[in-house]
Amino acid sequence: MFQPPTRRGLLRLAAGTAAAAPLLHATSAAARPANASTHRSAAAEPAVASAGSAAVPSTWAVQPFPLGQVSLGDGVFRRKRDLMLDFARVYPADRILAVFRANAGLDTRGARPPGGWETADGNLRGHFGGHFLTLVSQAYADTREAALKAKLDDLVASLGECQRATADHGSPKPSHPGYLAAYPETQFILLESYATYPTIWAPYYTCHKILRGLLDAHTLGGNAQALVIASAMGDWVHSRLGRLPKAQLDRMWSIYIAGEYGGMNEVLADLYTLTGREEHLAAARCFDNTPLLDACAADRDLLEGRHANQHIPQFTGYARLSDHTGEEEYAAAARNFWAMVVGPRTYASGGTGKGELFKARGAVAATLGQDNAETCATHNMLKLSRQLFFRTPDPAYMDYYERALTNHILASRRDAPSQDSPEVTYFVGMGPGAVREYDNIGTCCGGTGMENHTKYQDSVFFRSAAGDALYVNLALASTLRWPERGLVIEQSSPYPAEGVRTLTFREGGGSFDLRLLVPSWATAGFTVGVNGVVQTVRATPGSHLTLSRTWQRGDRVTVSAPYRLRVERTPDDPSVQSLFYGPVLLVARSEASTLREFSFYKDFRLRGDLADCVRPEGRPLHFTTHGLTLAPFHLADDARYHAYFRRAEPSVVFGGTDSGVANRARGDGLTFLDVLWQQAPFTTSARFTAAVRALAGAWVAQGLFTTSERDRVVAAASRLRQ
Repeated sequence: MFQPPTRRGLLRLAAGTAAAAPLLHATSAAARPANASTHRSAAAEPAVASAGSAAVPSTWAVQPFPLGQVSLGDGVFRRKRDLMLDFARVYPADRILAVFRANAGLDTRGARPPGGWETADGNLRGHFGGHFLTLVSQAYADTREAALKAKLDDLVASLGECQRATADHGSPKPSHPGYLAAYPETQFILLESYATYPTIWAPYYTCHKILRGLLDAHTLGGNAQALVIASAMGDWVHSRLGRLPKAQLDRMWSIYIAGEYGGMNEVLADLYTLTGREEHLAAARCFDNTPLLDACAADRDLLEGRHANQHIPQFTGYARLSDHTGEEEYAAAARNFWAMVVGPRTYASGGTGKGELFKARGAVAATLGQDNAETCATHNMLKLSRQLFFRTPDPAYMDYYERALTNHILASRRDAPSQDSPEVTYFVGMGPGAVREYDNIGTCCGGTGMENHTKYQDSVFFRSAAGDALYVNLALASTLRWPERGLVIEQSSPYPAEGVRTLTFREGGGSFDLRLLVPSWATAGFTVGVNGVVQTVRATPGSHLTLSRTWQRGDRVTVSAPYRLRVERTPDDPSVQSLFYGPVLLVARSEASTLREFSFYKDFRLRGDLADCVRPEGRPLHFTTHGLTLAPFHLADDARYHAYFRRAEPSVVFGGTDSGVANRARGDGLTFLDVLWQQAPFTTSARFTAAVRALAGAWVAQGLFTTSERDRVVAAASRLRQ
């Protein structure tokens, strides 16, 4: 069967000849002008909200804090962030602007485009500039550095100049004065005639990145002109798509890669929030990918074989459209789509996809390779998870968020400085002997990668819509400033090195609920203390723990969630497993190109703990087993690794005693020893032997053991001691 070339593959072919986005953040300003006209001349300057304002939908039960109100503390997240901040500071704006100026017939000032897919003749040129706008906007919102603000304003002013020049004397002139891109309108015209990739390359994807960057320059960077430019772009989109029949739009959006439009529906919905122009909401609805939207709304899984990152952002857009329209189909589609990906198609790192495509539901072990988990896809799954949590604060959304952020995203930035490359990953292989490849200047993952590492703090804290609850979702070292309540709360934490942290009320107080996420991995306990007094509260893994009280300046909340070693089985082959220490995925350092085999049960004591056979190596988060070093996945170097191993437990062995009986599996793939040790710890040898006897009897009843084998297993169990 013909397999279309991946975008990554095309980049490699071209390499020899070639010389994304955070959500709108809450502010207290009103967003939509009451008198905004919905029938304004395309050339007229639109009525827009003041710089930096963005409304929070009334449908959200939970709201984010502005990025600048949460600052990172010391630790690995801040170190990674600082590497990307340095890149944002030094990378020349003229190189980003070169492709836009060339298309507008303006002087490029001798600057060379960045490279990769961002070349003078690349069909995706301009997308990287949109991502760079978001990078600088986030960096400025975080640091408030004057130089970053000046750089951002220069980028926006230059894009405005390009928009005007293109409208006045473009060759050919665009169909609407709001058009802004780094190439002529031709690709958009060809898409309407169903041109395919690589004749054209996702023109609306590029449009989304530019629009998103402009809105971020406005909401995060306080640049009023950015919204004027973006509003005109929204008018242009409506002028192109608003006249097309639904059947034509559906066919366009179904085309592999050429019809990829990123989060156009999301960004246009956000634009509508800011401008109040009905044309912008109507344009957002033009991006309904009706067959897949309807299927997901009905909970029918049609994802196999579809391009992962082409479709994930569509569902974030549907979530936003549900806010504006109240249509449940949009909301149901987003929820159901998330559940089709997280779990059934998610690797241990939180990533998804092989060769950029969704594979069959539940196919994880069968798809392990060097080309898993496109980093863009994880970037967009985090955005979708965050959006869904705002509407329904289900802990599962933030549980996934923690997994993917701590493992895939943190691992995706090389632990080394660079002034000419973002040094981020494209694919993150999950197969045996995988190695990460960094750089990705000018690619899609290079773009979202710039964004990923300058917004780590955006989901640490949320607030309830009523302001009567504070959600603490992540354990990152950080400080929240909540001016409406006069609060400053510092979370000191060594995360991800350890599961202990302290929340200190540095300023302010008042009555509200503190809602702490109890992660699903916290099976070794979750203890909370207030001012040194341990609280009697129920902490269920995968839930929220609520502390209700009147808080005062100086209050200290301590949280202890001890890490323990655990395995996760793949859904399609329970013998293929990954190893975690708390939230941290551990990978075996090995050059081997086939799965390594690990056997653990023979070394178990009555407590049934992997610590009996996986030993600390000496360095934080490093262990040894079977003669191999296990390292945390987020260490971003060039070493080959194994994120999965094959569990080899051929016979029923207790300590040094081999029963000689095969460790047979039942229908769900779990073996006798799997089921037995799920019941651990055992307080005494007698209780352990009784559990073995009972389970062996069940295996006999299922035809998996003979009575003679049962007796041999029980006899071997009776010899196991502490």
